[in-house]
Order: sequence, then structure tokens, then C-alpha cells
Amino acid sequence: MKSSYELAMERLQKQSPTVALTDEQKAEISELDSLCRAKIAEKELFLGDLLAKARAAGKAAEIESLTKQLAYETAGIREDFEAKKEKVRKK
Repeated sequence: MKSSYELAMERLQKQSPTVALTDEQKAEISELDSLCRAKIAEKELFLGDLLAKARAAGKAAEIESLTKQLAYETAGIREDFEAKKEKVRKK
């Protein structure tokens, strides 16, 4: 007799089967992850420097603005790369 977990996993597998990725796809996704981390680090360095200057000057409004900008740009980069990775998965 199967457990409820096994039955649930079977139903899930029928609804959305797991797709095995090729080595080429895995390499492309890995490269995209690396590029994504690099882009985010670049933004953090650039905006982090501006944030440090704003903190040193005590500019609260500028600090808040830069913090929001960093969060927005980081989310945009991640979203863009997730879309690119999804395209690779569907090849």
C-alpha cells in the first residue's frame, strides 16, 4: 500500500513531469547564474559606494532612495536572468 506522500508525488508527476536537463543546458544555466551574480555585485558596489557617501553626509532621503533603487535593480536583474534560464530549460 502506498503512503499519501507517494500518491501525491505520483499526481504531481502526472500534472507537471520533471524534465531532465542536458549537460549543455546545465552549463548554460550555470553561466547565466554566474552572470547574474556578477551584475548584482556590480550594482551593489556602485550603489553601495553612493550609499556610504550618503550615510556619511547624513542624507536620509538619499539613503532611502538609493536603497530602493538597489532593491529594484537587483530584482530586475534576477527577473531578467530567470526568464533567460527558463528559455534554456525549454530548449
